[in-house]
Amino acid sequence: MMDGLKLAFGTLSVLPAGVPGKVDRRVAGRAMTLAPLVGLVLGGIAGLVAATAVELRPQSPLLAAVLGVVVLVGLSGALHLDGLADTADGFGSRRDRETKLRIMKQSDIGPFGVISIVAVLLIDVAALHACIQNDFGWQALLIAGVASRLTLPWSCRTSVPSARPDGLGAMVAGTVRPYAAALVTLTSVAFAAVLGWLTSWAALHPSTAVRGDLPWYSNGYPVIRSTEVSSDHWIGVSASSVSRSSGISTLELAVLGSTAAVLVAVLLALAITRRTRRSLGGITGDTLGATVELALPLTLLTLAFTT
Repeated sequence: MMDGLKLAFGTLSVLPAGVPGKVDRRVAGRAMTLAPLVGLVLGGIAGLVAATAVELRPQSPLLAAVLGVVVLVGLSGALHLDGLADTADGFGSRRDRETKLRIMKQSDIGPFGVISIVAVLLIDVAALHACIQNDFGWQALLIAGVASRLTLPWSCRTSVPSARPDGLGAMVAGTVRPYAAALVTLTSVAFAAVLGWLTSWAALHPSTAVRGDLPWYSNGYPVIRSTEVSSDHWIGVSASSVSRSSGISTLELAVLGSTAAVLVAVLLALAITRRTRRSLGGITGDTLGATVELALPLTLLTLAFTT
């Protein structure tokens, strides 16, 4: 287990993790299964940075969104963005399988790669900015970090082959059993649902949170220090939450939105692996990175529209 954990953090982040004692396909499978845990740690650090920025400059949520995304990208070593660019160039060429693989292996980045990176980062920042305005900033980074890395065990399940005989894809392809991917998905869904519920509950009961009944909770915004607060300035209760409360309850919406954010990432992984198997014959390290980077904005968008 420790070797898998070290390999997961060593491959998917720039955080010091130590050298695994042994690296084989079994260890690689464990590393891919533990990928959401890496996403939790990276998302937690990025969320802390974003929440701190909001505390210091509550009138500048865009700054917090940019910092959160930059930190998350930096902690991953921009590895997944590189995979996204290579995959976009390969598929953008609309050539045969061998040509696509050759283009993806080249170190330079073409126009499709540049456009894909810019588009993904813009959506990341815009969606996170919306989440911060909905008082769901650091929570969104946590959920998105987990959900985007949850694509890896599904992309590496036993029925998915490698497109190449060598490389990262060959090492991890077909190493994760479906039940393991399903188990880690259930855990991720439960985590997102609980986080969404707790955030919404604290937002609807600000006086309880201020009294200290939830000392561990902070929504990333300045805590109310006065008992006389205008109804127009309740911290954590957005206008959109109030308007939606006439239909489905805010608590239910938060749970459903957080759960949906995780599940859409899984659906994306299934769709991309199906496409890569048809076009390339299997996955590569680049397509794995591309899946992670595409799942991140999709998850943030889902949260932006539901929280």
